[in-house]
Amino acid sequence: MTSETTQSRILLQTDFPELTLHARGKVRDLYSLNGHLLFVATDRISAFDYVLATGIPEKGRVLTQLSLFWFDFLKDVVKNHLVTARVEEYPDALKKYADDLRGRSMLVSKAQMIDIECVARGYLSGSGWKEYQQSGAVCGIKLPAGLKESDKLPEPIFTPATKALSGHDENISFEEMAKRTGKELAEKLRDLTLKIYKTAADYAAGRGIIIADTKFEFGHTSQGLILADEVLTPDSSRFWPAETYRPGKAQESYDKQFVRDYLEAIKWNKQPPAPSLPEDVARKTSEKYIQAYRVLAGRELPAG
Repeated sequence: MTSETTQSRILLQTDFPELTLHARGKVRDLYSLNGHLLFVATDRISAFDYVLATGIPEKGRVLTQLSLFWFDFLKDVVKNHLVTARVEEYPDALKKYADDLRGRSMLVSKAQMIDIECVARGYLSGSGWKEYQQSGAVCGIKLPAGLKESDKLPEPIFTPATKALSGHDENISFEEMAKRTGKELAEKLRDLTLKIYKTAADYAAGRGIIIADTKFEFGHTSQGLILADEVLTPDSSRFWPAETYRPGKAQESYDKQFVRDYLEAIKWNKQPPAPSLPEDVARKTSEKYIQAYRVLAGRELPAG
């Protein structure tokens, strides 16, 4: 079930024979359980659309604990799918796996997911920057001329994308999204996405972190429209240290920066098999993830 290092126990893949595997993503393993889903965040890391052979210590716990922090912080803004993250409250069949589950898992309500990535951008970076260079717009939204990479936008924008099981998600216009979801739901998702983003970005700014952009997933349950999956983590967001922010270039970031830099340096052709990472690259990446949690949550990562 696990892969070990001399410094930290790393969970790369789960195996719970009593449960039905619902899905296995690049990072998370999902199991069906008594009408709910068990989300388990492993320490897998992907780059350039491939899962690497080396795990990142503590990564899964950071993703889970940061999502739990934001679910609680945003509870008055939007409902979410969380049932419990306390292993002691899980069904008896899972008790034997407590060591693997503690700190990195959530029991959540099953939702009818909306097949759209809801992206909010407050700064011009990533695919948005590439699109702007070509057309002066992002997802059909015309932006002022002369913007530089990493510039703050006049107002945050909503830039939906289609969800891809493999490969990159594809940016689409709001009009295209409305065709797929219906205009009323599209407008509701746009407004909710921007409200969540602004609420979180204002909070993070007070902690010295710029949330350049982020993506959310939504679904429907008996509670209505709910926020699901991971929320405002280094995997789903660009977190920039405010103290080093300088527009006109790519920014330092609390994410996979060391991993991407290493893979570019060794000139990996970005085709399988994905390479392993040196211990120092994995360790530095782990430190960035943990630091993001510490700064945003204002406390140390809970012990596993």
